[in-house]
Amino acid sequence: MLDEGRMKRLNDKAIVIRPFVVYWMQSSQRTEWNHALEYAIDQANFLRKPLIVYFGITDDFPEANERHYAFLLEGLREVKEELKKRKIKLVILHTSPEQGAMQVSKFAAMVVVDRGYLRIERQWREWFAQKADCPVIQIESNVIVPVELASSKEEYSAATLRRKLRPQLYQWLQPFHEGECQISSLSSVLPFREFAIDDIEKVLSGLTIDRSVKRVAFYTGGTSKAKDRLEEFLAENIYRYDERKNEPGESCSSGLSPYLHFGQISPLYIAQRLADIPEVVAEGFLEELIVRRELGVNYVFYNDKYDSYESIPQWARSTLEKHSRDGREYLYTREELEKGSTHDPYWNAAQMEMVLTGKMHGYMRMYWGKKILEWTGDPAEAFSTSLYLNNKYHLDGRDPNGFAGVAWCFGKHDRPWGERAIFGIVRYMNDKGLKRKFDMDKYLKKVSSITL
Repeated sequence: MLDEGRMKRLNDKAIVIRPFVVYWMQSSQRTEWNHALEYAIDQANFLRKPLIVYFGITDDFPEANERHYAFLLEGLREVKEELKKRKIKLVILHTSPEQGAMQVSKFAAMVVVDRGYLRIERQWREWFAQKADCPVIQIESNVIVPVELASSKEEYSAATLRRKLRPQLYQWLQPFHEGECQISSLSSVLPFREFAIDDIEKVLSGLTIDRSVKRVAFYTGGTSKAKDRLEEFLAENIYRYDERKNEPGESCSSGLSPYLHFGQISPLYIAQRLADIPEVVAEGFLEELIVRRELGVNYVFYNDKYDSYESIPQWARSTLEKHSRDGREYLYTREELEKGSTHDPYWNAAQMEMVLTGKMHGYMRMYWGKKILEWTGDPAEAFSTSLYLNNKYHLDGRDPNGFAGVAWCFGKHDRPWGERAIFGIVRYMNDKGLKRKFDMDKYLKKVSSITL
């Protein structure tokens, strides 16, 4: 049974006499451990109707490019096949998602939708719920603790959110039953020009999208690929994760963030797979999966300026602006940074890792952002450049955690430190710290060995 805390009615319309129940899948792009899908199945069975799953592909999702679309399409192709096994038809329309939802809703007794947290995702759902003439029920499935129950405000730090999450975790870390549709929708015919996705190369060529960043071979989209990565991580790295996760030259991370970003794997499923791991071993990874990840969700949900320098705490902006005229030994343009053409081999390697693989080592991602701040004359411009590069090249860019991660480099979710040039009282990082803590030659060799 679905906990009502995951459910929110987006309008007050009554059920309409129409042939289908529709699940508008957008943020939870998976058929497993998907509360929205399971609720839609329950409602379809209760109303004795077949279930249609709808997905809308828009050409102009902000800052998305060919790299992101390829990964999404790989996952959707798997979703289509898995839904077919459950007697559910997937209808994909090449249109702005909320517009397509309106078209499909004309055949819906009710519409179930999953939850997104970015501004555009919320605007889609709000617009659709106002226009639709049937009930629109939103089900939250991409976090462990529903965002508004986790906290009623923007949290200052991980520590403040952690205190609120911990007492609730047992309630929300419960598995749930996956149902079966009593009536198949596979033979249903709807009057739409459906968007075929079987040939991904052909689909990509037919989209009017940014092609400046190509797909990568290092990550293939889909729930099955995500689960393979998880199993590999549990077999090889979970027992050394806490000790070695910050070592840039090693590969101890799970590599799951792109899959979590696209909703191709459930954080609840991941947490359940760690249930048999000793708590002292799993604690560090669960901190990242739950507390840190949901801190990012809290940030974009409660801070309307999450993609702007204005989202940075006042104390951090004040000190950065106070020091904005400090002399800088190095200044780089956005173009020079994008090409990895700085004096710093460690920073250049981090930039190239992101460009070539779609992912950057987590610790280097912090260093990378701090140096953009140091090498850019204006902190607001540095913030903009960091987001631009992060969202353009990372597969998990354009994500609550991506926005929060960039903001952290400028003082968000952190505390004041000792004052110094350029950074003021915002935390500072340098290459000496990297060399002191880690085998950086190993990292340089790892990145230099990457081939497309």
